[in-house]
Amino acid sequence: MSRATLSPRRLTTLLVVLVVALASPLVAQTTATAGHGSGPGGGHGGRHHGPPKAPDLGSRVVVFDPSMPVAEIKARADAIHAQQVDAEMGTERWSLLFKPGTYGTATEPLQIQVGYYTEVAGLGVSPSDTVINGKIEVYNRCLTDGPTQPYCVALNNFWRSLSNLTIQVNGAGQDGCRASANFWAVSQASSLRRVDIRGGTLSLMDYCTAGPQYASGGYLADSRTGDVVNGSQQQWITRNAEVGSWSNGVWNQVFAGTVGAPAETGFPTPPYTTLDTTPISREKPFVYVDAAGTWQVRVPDARTDSRGTDWTAGTGAGESRRLSDFFVARPGVSARELASQLARGKDLLLTPGVYDIDKSLVVRRDDTVVLGLGQATLTAVGGAVPLVVDKHAEGVVVAGVTIDAGTVSSPALMRIEGEPGRGHHRGGPRHGSDGTPSTTLNDVYFRVGGPHVGRADVSLQVDADDVLIDHAWVWRADHGVEGFTQGASGDTDRWRTNTGRVGLVVNGDRVSATGLFVEHFQQHNTIWNGEDGEVVLYQNELPYDPPTQADWNRPDGTLGWTGYKVADTVQRHQLYGGGVYVFNRNDPSIVTQRGFEVPDRTGVRLHHVLTVNLDAGAIEHVVNDAGARVDSSASGVPSYLVDYPTG
Repeated sequence: MSRATLSPRRLTTLLVVLVVALASPLVAQTTATAGHGSGPGGGHGGRHHGPPKAPDLGSRVVVFDPSMPVAEIKARADAIHAQQVDAEMGTERWSLLFKPGTYGTATEPLQIQVGYYTEVAGLGVSPSDTVINGKIEVYNRCLTDGPTQPYCVALNNFWRSLSNLTIQVNGAGQDGCRASANFWAVSQASSLRRVDIRGGTLSLMDYCTAGPQYASGGYLADSRTGDVVNGSQQQWITRNAEVGSWSNGVWNQVFAGTVGAPAETGFPTPPYTTLDTTPISREKPFVYVDAAGTWQVRVPDARTDSRGTDWTAGTGAGESRRLSDFFVARPGVSARELASQLARGKDLLLTPGVYDIDKSLVVRRDDTVVLGLGQATLTAVGGAVPLVVDKHAEGVVVAGVTIDAGTVSSPALMRIEGEPGRGHHRGGPRHGSDGTPSTTLNDVYFRVGGPHVGRADVSLQVDADDVLIDHAWVWRADHGVEGFTQGASGDTDRWRTNTGRVGLVVNGDRVSATGLFVEHFQQHNTIWNGEDGEVVLYQNELPYDPPTQADWNRPDGTLGWTGYKVADTVQRHQLYGGGVYVFNRNDPSIVTQRGFEVPDRTGVRLHHVLTVNLDAGAIEHVVNDAGARVDSSASGVPSYLVDYPTG
């Protein structure tokens, strides 16, 4: 989503508000609680004498203790936010971890903000173990190069997360606008997981900074909250949660397995899609500290046809692994060493930072966990495929990792291998006899361009059966700091230089996705070849930067490529809540024939899909030849289909 894509639109929920200005000190380098384990992995084995030592997680992991003064915690967090609030294409990564306990008081609340590449998480086994009296927030980012000054929006508030804690909303000392809500004004790649919001509203837009503005998120899962102000969020998925109420919708709001979710009966006014249960889910692994002070990683089990959170009635099913089972990696470690540790049977914990990967990291062992802290980033070097899951590995989880293309084109950025035409050898019932996906991706993001020139033919290729994609943003960057010439010629430079043919290719059967965002690729953005695919919320923007219609046409002369292509041979496929958006800023006369293209048969069903024009270009039809044209004569007004096939 670009910073200047949208024309104004009607918002149904606004509050009368004021603006609060925040200032932050310079950041000081901080470390996790002192203590090393044995060996390069930072784990520790054998018999402990006294409390176990905390692992050394490097200088970009900050561990807070409830005994620390609120002012000290706030000063550190504010300093990191000041560094990261505008660091959209930066290289710093941060993880702010709160040990179990209570932080802040009624009269001295802890109120902090979260910037780019920053993870904030509790270290309890339950969100109830870590309580913040105060707020953890994201506000609009004010830019100096927008259509108006100041241009304060949430459209580019990417790459951050909040998880595994309780927020007792306390706005003491803030102005009246901010007093009653915890603001989380974000767009893609910014997840809320395992959070409990009490005593106030959760607002997914910032209506206080320069008035109501745009946002393009987002993802909320395994969480409990009261009233939710969706506001200007164009699309959003809420999965396995409890909500008190949901205020409104813009284009596409999807609920799966959510207690208190609004009904979809009035679709598209409001544009709600509601599934009573989530067909398949597996929550993201997380780090916690047990009562003895031992650091562990909780790996939740998969659930099928589930509803609500996995923690409100006790600890959800799963397994705990000691951190000594993990190779704890630091930026600067070689790809060869990371690959060697995986080959030795270690799980992998990537501490915050950027890792150059010139040799594929191949996961071959069943049930391996690769977990990133603080938006840990793997960057392809020399055309490598940074991450590969071997076709024989089962039960693998990859979570909290961003994978960047490098300057030499990679055939893929991640590949989940399977037998051609058959996926994994296993076969059998959906997602295995115990319901466990063969591979699960939680909060895994892909990027082609942005901070530097990037090239990759395919970003994510899924050849295996029974894979679960739980929140992924697959992004060929529509803006960045690569040094291209400004204006139309600069966009042409991007089209010719930051090359990404397809975002996602699915060849395996029974692949599921909950929260799938794929944007700006140069041919079909998503290609689905496998049988029995199931997607709950899909969001796509077609590329902004084709220089001409000829550059965007297919070889057979069809006008443009689609945002979502299901192969002609597929017999069974389901999509719930999907949108394809168009904004041809280089040449507003460009036309795309259709947003979605699927085989016309009863086993392939799309429920609640749309196309919309953001300000330039046109899409003739929503699905195949059904659905009305969208163009700049009615920017921001979607063309909806309730069901396809329409009969």
